[in-house]
Amino acid sequence: MMPNTSSCKNWFDAGGGNYARFRPEYPLELVRFLAEIAPAHARAVDVGCGNGQLSALLATKFDEVVGLDPSADQIAHVTLHRHIRYLCAPAEALPLPDHSADLITAAQAAHWFNLTAFYSEVRRVATDGAVIALISYGVLQLDGLLGKRFDRFYRNEIGPYWPPERKLVDEGYRDLIFPFEERPVPKMMINRDWNLDEFLGYISTWSAVRRAKDAGKTNILTHFASDIANMWGIPATKRLVTWPINMRIGTL
Repeated sequence: MMPNTSSCKNWFDAGGGNYARFRPEYPLELVRFLAEIAPAHARAVDVGCGNGQLSALLATKFDEVVGLDPSADQIAHVTLHRHIRYLCAPAEALPLPDHSADLITAAQAAHWFNLTAFYSEVRRVATDGAVIALISYGVLQLDGLLGKRFDRFYRNEIGPYWPPERKLVDEGYRDLIFPFEERPVPKMMINRDWNLDEFLGYISTWSAVRRAKDAGKTNILTHFASDIANMWGIPATKRLVTWPINMRIGTL
């Protein structure tokens, strides 16, 4: 079967719009869990909110959500909601009053923070008994030969272009400094049924892909896209893609 030439040509053209379109969404059970353990529901703060995927879910459980991200491009593509206030700000200088947040989340973002400064800000803005949640999702999983081809791409081909911080995500933040009273967390997964363009579109959002492209290694990208397209079959076919959710949850 011939590869999907459009996908192979364009899949690594990424930006804020692609990030918003293709990033996997967190399940509702995650937000229900966070709301259950928070001491109150007046305000949640989503630090490093990206395009606001988690912020929008939190807004179904909290009176107000403040979504913060240092990237103006990400804020330009946020998911708008009447209970969400988005601000362009870094994790190390939260533009919030003291003792004002019942929940502070950082989803797929904490590995970029200066954790000492971030944790100092968390303690400042947290209410008594507030919850801090560092959330990440692990390496995606595909069945069969597609999964094996993806694993080779992820670990061997694109692997050298991941920043060092990526290792923290792969390890589920287990070695991240976390100076809070830690709580047990339930097992959760993200499940998506994706066609070929959705799968390649998601991979186009990776920082490692942008680094490989900047290094002139587009052959790595197009070769993988061609292989996956041939193995996928009909491009519109939906296939199950899953990610394990990893969390470090603490109380203040």
